[in-house]
Amino acid sequence: MRPIPMESSSCYTKRLPRGCRLCRKGAKMVLLVTGKCGESCYYCPLSEAKKGRDVVYANELLVEEDQDVIWEAEAIGARGTGVTGGDPLLVMDRTVRYIRLLKERFGPGHHIHLYTATVDREKFLELQKAGLDELRIHPPIDQWLRLEDLDIAKAVKGLSMKVGFEVPAVPGEKEGLLSLCRHAADLGLDFVNLNELEVSETNCQALLGRGFHVRSDVSSAMQGSMETAWQVMEGAGDLLPVHFCSSSFKDQVQLRERLKRRAKRVARPMDLITSEGMVLLGIVETDDLQEAARLLLEEHMVPPELVNLDEKMKRLEVALWVLEDLASDLPFRCYMVEEYPTADRLEVERQPLN
Repeated sequence: MRPIPMESSSCYTKRLPRGCRLCRKGAKMVLLVTGKCGESCYYCPLSEAKKGRDVVYANELLVEEDQDVIWEAEAIGARGTGVTGGDPLLVMDRTVRYIRLLKERFGPGHHIHLYTATVDREKFLELQKAGLDELRIHPPIDQWLRLEDLDIAKAVKGLSMKVGFEVPAVPGEKEGLLSLCRHAADLGLDFVNLNELEVSETNCQALLGRGFHVRSDVSSAMQGSMETAWQVMEGAGDLLPVHFCSSSFKDQVQLRERLKRRAKRVARPMDLITSEGMVLLGIVETDDLQEAARLLLEEHMVPPELVNLDEKMKRLEVALWVLEDLASDLPFRCYMVEEYPTADRLEVERQPLN
């Protein structure tokens, strides 16, 4: 079966899982419920801030209370949530609580999928009862050629929610990946998702030590991963739906669309939003932010809605078009910044204005 092409070299056969369709639109919130995991996959890309830590993040927002999860979902107009980790099944009470919280707030149509390396029928049934729509199982790589040992058939028998496998397309593991596809088809699973293998700060040494190389200087994708996925899709034929998600797709499509959705909903009068969903803003930096704010508001008569003193980030935010006009007359360091419209306001570019 010839794969159906998507953006950024991603593709799929037969049909795309609903969770992936919503991700493609930037309409899924990523809810990391813990960084802890019972496995030790050498290719795990989780960041230092999350890996092995019992923390909760809703997209880039560090969650301190349940309302933070709802607030972030509303900020992107989420039509669904991907629950991830670590392994969410290691904190079942928390995971079930969040699934129920999201379903109660946004209704049964809010699609929730979940990733886990744990095979446990009782926990699967509990997740289904809480409202989980789609279960994505990640068998450890050393089990790919002997999946029968995991007894997945018994664990998923009779489940009404969608169930599939999701693993990285590891170069050199074609036979193991084909084994996954055949086993999934034998079990009557709904799909197999193959993600392009990516390098990160936490898995770099492990990947390079195994002889893997990045595809290019401007990519985090590992050489050979995409080609391996294509070979597996060809070998799997029409056994079941198989989806390959490229590294660039995550950045250029999923993330970009989510940023645009969020920017549209959280933008303030002072924010300029680019076509890519980024925020352009004027920034004043000085040891006396209060005095800088007073000068702009009282002496230069800048409207209050175009000025914001951010104590946490230790900066004075000003509408860019205003600061561009005033910068040469101000005794403070003034900049134009481009940043993500996310909770962490990650800055990607800065230019001085005076």
